[in-house]
Amino acid sequence: AAWEFSATSLCISEHSEPRTDMRLTYAPIDEIYSITVTRETPWPDGAVFGMRFEGQRPVFIQTDRHLKSPDGRSVTVVDEGVGNVLNGLQYNIVALAFVGGETSGVSLAGAAPEVAAFRACTEAGIA
Repeated sequence: AAWEFSATSLCISEHSEPRTDMRLTYAPIDEIYSITVTRETPWPDGAVFGMRFEGQRPVFIQTDRHLKSPDGRSVTVVDEGVGNVLNGLQYNIVALAFVGGETSGVSLAGAAPEVAAFRACTEAGIA
C-alpha cells in the first residue's frame, strides 16, 4: 500500500489500503481541488464531513459541502483550496475521515514526497 502521484489533465494523488482509499485531484484549468474517501461499506448520512490529521502537525477540517456517491461508499468534497488538507497529509502520520459518527482512516507513511509532488504539480501546472 503505497502513495502514488501522477499528472495527466489532472494532478492526482491517491492511496489505497484494505478498507479505505483516498484520492486528491487538482484541475489546473478550473483551479478546483477534490478529495474523495472511499471505503468498503457505505458511509452513513451526516450533515458534516470532517478529517482529522494526527501526528507532528495536527489539523482538523470539516465542511457541510460533501457529496456521497450513488453507492454511498465514497464521500467527495470539491473546493478551490486544500492547503490545510495537504499540510495534514504531508506532515502527519494518520488521516481520519468521518461522516455521521463513523470514521475511516489511512496511514500517511510515505505520503510526504507524493504530497510534495502534488503541490509542485498544482503550483507549476501540468508538464
